[in-house]
Amino acid sequence: MDAKRYVVTVSVATVWTSTESPRSLDKVALEAPVDIEEWLYRLTYEKRLALCNENLVQTQLLFGEKVEVIKQEGDWCYVLIPSQPSKKNDAGYPGWVPASQLKSVEVQKQDSYAQVVAKKTLLVINNQTELMLSYRTTLPVIQHLNEHVEVETPLGKGLLLTKDVNVVQADTEQHPTKSGEHLVLEGKRFLDLPYLWGGMSSYGFDCSGFTYSLHKANGYTIPRDASDQAISGKGVAYEEMKPGDLLFFAYEQGKGFVHHVAMYYGNGQIIHSPKTGKTVEVIPIKGMEYEDEICAIRRYWT
Repeated sequence: MDAKRYVVTVSVATVWTSTESPRSLDKVALEAPVDIEEWLYRLTYEKRLALCNENLVQTQLLFGEKVEVIKQEGDWCYVLIPSQPSKKNDAGYPGWVPASQLKSVEVQKQDSYAQVVAKKTLLVINNQTELMLSYRTTLPVIQHLNEHVEVETPLGKGLLLTKDVNVVQADTEQHPTKSGEHLVLEGKRFLDLPYLWGGMSSYGFDCSGFTYSLHKANGYTIPRDASDQAISGKGVAYEEMKPGDLLFFAYEQGKGFVHHVAMYYGNGQIIHSPKTGKTVEVIPIKGMEYEDEICAIRRYWT
């Protein structure tokens, strides 16, 4: 398989560290179509924790998201994800995805895209197949039809409810305009959503997946991981912090490796996806677990 552009054909594709990473209970996450809710239901606290502690999962992809396939080994593809910047590879975030969850496509210029703004919405493909899509899923627009938008998908033409999407022009990301306050408002919609290591969808976020997704949904592409997010964007002094700014936390009282990111909520509070076993929450900075580990504050919004 030559290096070429592919797209994701399942609602949420998990990107694994190696082909040996998935455990027997992860089989349902490797199928096409995928039952992401069933997979999450099977994950006990210990099994969720192992996704991080045993370095099993890297990140996730949404339906229709583009990847570059570098090589195929058996039923697996090693991919790079251009939309998820990372120091791990200049061409995009790397990892392994089941070949059955990808499809080769010809890259074509599009005028506009329908981006899911609901937490989840139902896509109806060819008037028969139904697929539940996550927030931030983005698909090329074919035409507008009263209460629906017709979109091009890897599985055929599909319909999305107009009220659940925002139609954006192809060059919108070149000129994003959403404020930091808007990012915070978006984040509030996910309060109480359980943390998921590597999570990049409305089925569960990790800390940097949460901040990445809120920015990406509003036209700002930022690095995928907290350690990369902490060294990009615009530096901000603590006393000049505004809602939507990102706070970073590092081991050794802020001098070690960056291990967490949160978004400033305003009024001395943050909104974040904390860790396995917890949910998206708004809490005061004063007295929080990582208060003495703040190492950087960055701003990506304009």
